[in-house]
Amino acid sequence: MEGYYTYPDEFGLGAQRPQRAKRIAIVSLGIKLGDETRGSTRFRFLAELLASEGFEVDLFTSSFQHWYKSQRDTTRACYQNLPYRIRFVYEPGYKRNLDLGRINSHRILARNLRASFNSRFADDPQAYDLIYAEIPPNNLSRVCAEVAAEHNIPFVVDVNDLWPEAMRMVVDVPVLSDIAFASFARDAKRTYELATAAVGTSDEYANRPAADRDEPYIKRTVYVGNDLARFDEGARERASEAAKPDGEFWVTYAGTIGASYDLATLIEAAAICAADDPRIRVKLLGDGPDREKLEQLASSLDAPVDFVGYAPYELMAAYLCASDVTVNSLVKKAAQSIVTKIGDYLAAGIPLINTGSSPEFRAKVDADGFGVNVEAEDAHALANAILDLASDDEKRAAMGARGRAVAEEQFDQRNSYKTIVNLIRDLT
Repeated sequence: MEGYYTYPDEFGLGAQRPQRAKRIAIVSLGIKLGDETRGSTRFRFLAELLASEGFEVDLFTSSFQHWYKSQRDTTRACYQNLPYRIRFVYEPGYKRNLDLGRINSHRILARNLRASFNSRFADDPQAYDLIYAEIPPNNLSRVCAEVAAEHNIPFVVDVNDLWPEAMRMVVDVPVLSDIAFASFARDAKRTYELATAAVGTSDEYANRPAADRDEPYIKRTVYVGNDLARFDEGARERASEAAKPDGEFWVTYAGTIGASYDLATLIEAAAICAADDPRIRVKLLGDGPDREKLEQLASSLDAPVDFVGYAPYELMAAYLCASDVTVNSLVKKAAQSIVTKIGDYLAAGIPLINTGSSPEFRAKVDADGFGVNVEAEDAHALANAILDLASDDEKRAAMGARGRAVAEEQFDQRNSYKTIVNLIRDLT
């Protein structure tokens, strides 16, 4: 809404003229928009929240839908008449998450994003009062940082992952990897050097820019989290589709079935558990490049594992609420700190077994008491943790209650994202 301020006119009388709302540009790629069923909601929720707080918001995103691997029909009604404006930027697209096609596609997108910003500022030198962008992709965040610097406006980087650090999970060849990932490192360094402030999805991520700059900067930690009301409503609506048979004990993982996530160890642990407690079944929600290989492993071990496949958010919520234990399953050298699904795991009100090596999250598991830490890639240790929780109803109930309380206090976007809104208000 427009406000008004008073200024003296030539007759010494007070007059009023409109004071425009602050204009914010948000840049994010893997976002779920309109009636799409796949993608992240962090930046869409932030755009909605900022609009409700009186900001004018332009949400810049790709014409290419990462999760569907297809171009969006940007003329569809579901992308129109929103409380914020979506500005689609053309990207040719790619077929696989990890290939040269994606790198080239992002390079073209970065060039087109710069052109779009140049056009906006050419039409109106005060087009935006602040730019807020996620990293990665590093080259897009660099464009945003440099545009903000050119127009002397604040730039806030939202650190969601670490590139090229995470890329070394897939390709880690001495010297060769350094050469291959040099451009990612340069773009990250430039982004962090120019940032006015950083919002991290963990303390580790919020602190990351310090490694590439000497000057102090403003930093905030805001977990990816979830919309708790939507989680609860979805779980209720889809409960009948995730009904657990009597006598089964469900251990559930939800997310990508890929290199960073140590699902082979979870499958091996399931096979170990089967001999001691036949009630135990592992549910794997999601899809990814390693699914076929892991299905073969489960079959060879005769492990009690069900590959549920990709589940819409509401159905995933129902499965989590029907489960007895969740597993945050990561390999030892995973770069991830506090992953997206933690908010959903805690919202379900059941214990969490964490195999992630992040010191920050391991300390949080212990301090908040919502689960147990297990050494990564140790199937017997993981199996023992599962069997221990399966045998202790009171422990599970206590941990689950603490997890739900933490979800409400720290991971519910309706509360936690006000930190970002207040930061943006202060900077503008």
